[in-house]
Amino acid sequence: MLVLTGLILVTGPAMADGLRVVPEGNRYQEQPNVPGASVRRTKAGKTSFDAKYEKVRNLLANDGKLISKIKATARAYGIDPIHMIGAIVGEHTYNVDAYDRLQSYYVKAAAYAGDSFRFGYEGESVAEFVSRPEFSKCEGKKSSYALWSCRESVWDSQFRGNTVGGTSYPNNRFSAVFFQPFFAGQTFGLGQINPLTALMLADMVSRVSGYDRLDENDASGVYTAIMDPDQSLAYMAASIRHSIDAYKSIAGMDISGNPGITATLYNVGNPDQRAAALAARNQGGEVQWPEENYYGWLVNDKLAELKALL
Repeated sequence: MLVLTGLILVTGPAMADGLRVVPEGNRYQEQPNVPGASVRRTKAGKTSFDAKYEKVRNLLANDGKLISKIKATARAYGIDPIHMIGAIVGEHTYNVDAYDRLQSYYVKAAAYAGDSFRFGYEGESVAEFVSRPEFSKCEGKKSSYALWSCRESVWDSQFRGNTVGGTSYPNNRFSAVFFQPFFAGQTFGLGQINPLTALMLADMVSRVSGYDRLDENDASGVYTAIMDPDQSLAYMAASIRHSIDAYKSIAGMDISGNPGITATLYNVGNPDQRAAALAARNQGGEVQWPEENYYGWLVNDKLAELKALL
């Protein structure tokens, strides 16, 4: 996945409640390059990004029930529903093709409900793996997000690409190695949620939406949750809420008025680390703003059209 880390310099930032308010719109005049993997998937499907965008936009435009659910979920998590619209449009334009009807997502989710599989690698479940001494520093983490972020960090620093205890581990993401028993890189459902991301957000979703808290020992339950459209919307909103909160508390920036930035973070992940990197760059000198990537650029470019859906 292409991740844009460049930032531009601007002066005279808007301020609100001590926060720098990220300007509306795109920082780039032209759309950044789309990753080759997305281009290849789209060509393989004998379609185009324009056609996929029109398909998901039409799905949203013709499904008042879905729009109502998006609005209700956004209210529960204290975000503008345009952020959720942007995430859905971005995912189904660049990562997957949209189904024609919302009901198709329910049917697909039901097909996984009875499947039996688990999260693990080379015969070792993820629960067994994270019980190793290397992960002991994570045991005191109070939230699911902090806990799984810590475990992901330990994976990156001590296991990824290394041989430990006679086992050679792939030089790949924690989520790809342990949390995708079908094939690496797979995300699911209306919100295209990664299983590890869902586990990170489990506390917030359980608290706000009342869904059962996810368990890494119940892989079928995790997949069912992220594929069910109603629950998927909750995880999507929780992810966006977390990104907005992270940029406020870590970088001192309010990104809630720029759906292209929240869509970019939904696409690339790791908002806490990205906010910390931005905060470090903003210590003294002129202000540097976060930038949209190709995915967020589309959302901002089509913003008037997407807002009309609401």
